[in-house]
Amino acid sequence: MRELFLSITLMVCLSLPAQTKKYKVCIVAFYNLENFYDTVDNTLVNDEDFTPGGIKKYNTAIYKDKVNKLASVISLIGTDDSPLGATILGVAEIENDTVLNDLVHHPFLLKRNYKIIHFDSRDARGVDVGLLYDPKMFRPEKAEKLFVPLPGNSKEAFFTRDILYVKGSLAGETIHVYVNHWPSRRGGEERSSPARKAAALVCKHHLDSVLRRQPGAKIIVMGDLNDDPDSPSIVDALQARVSIARTKPGELFNPWAALYAEGIGTLANRDSWGLFDQIILSHAWLNRRQEGLFYHGAHIFSRNFMRENAGRYTGYPMRTWDGNTYRGGYSDHFPTYLVLLKAPD
Repeated sequence: MRELFLSITLMVCLSLPAQTKKYKVCIVAFYNLENFYDTVDNTLVNDEDFTPGGIKKYNTAIYKDKVNKLASVISLIGTDDSPLGATILGVAEIENDTVLNDLVHHPFLLKRNYKIIHFDSRDARGVDVGLLYDPKMFRPEKAEKLFVPLPGNSKEAFFTRDILYVKGSLAGETIHVYVNHWPSRRGGEERSSPARKAAALVCKHHLDSVLRRQPGAKIIVMGDLNDDPDSPSIVDALQARVSIARTKPGELFNPWAALYAEGIGTLANRDSWGLFDQIILSHAWLNRRQEGLFYHGAHIFSRNFMRENAGRYTGYPMRTWDGNTYRGGYSDHFPTYLVLLKAPD
């Protein structure tokens, strides 16, 4: 069987003297692609603004520039830890599989041969979530969408994005991945919070069913949660713990709380950073002495070219749109990624 991961050398201080081990590396990432629409008017959803005749005058040239910019970022995510980049990449704010196909066939990404998993949802804006994966490293076995019913009076729109659930094999291990884009804070955080709690509970109930069948299941919950690591939807509904030591079997660990507490985030608004883009793990990933893959670290990917370089928003993610004017940026979110390691055989 061919080698699935790039090997790296780490100093492992398990005893004296320090030992050197070569670990296999896997990158799991998430990226909100910010209004990644094609230019074709879809009469079933509200995408008129993102057409040549719409208020944004969204044309082929802008679309191609958007694809190029997103591909340039994705090609670099995680490459500081592995030149192979992301093995699994969850994405949000995509209109359809057309835009994803254009993305994975861009010259920056073509050699990776990414495959796509995507379902249409009933979101009023017409945006969905999806999963890109390297077929040499990840083999999907099952995929389905999980409908999120919204509670009454919590949101203006009746439908939100479905949750994408994918079961597959990574380095010979069965893993379960949930890609989320929970309801926004439009209308106010307090009014909209029941909608995010509803989405969290749909995800939690499904993953709990997996854990009942397989108590040691390796689960990844990723997405733009539109909430921070200390929000009730994550702390109370998902019941994600912020400390490895306090995470028990059957529970989830959220590695982003410490960064958020330091004022570090993935998006900014009114001079305040939020950390909505999270990747959360089940307990089974946390044992560093296991034979399989284990959690090593969490990172926000932000290069200088992805940041605003002038004005009051200096340092913010350089977004695609400034109102209805094409800003020519990348996304209003920074991507996040986890480094997973596997000990040598």
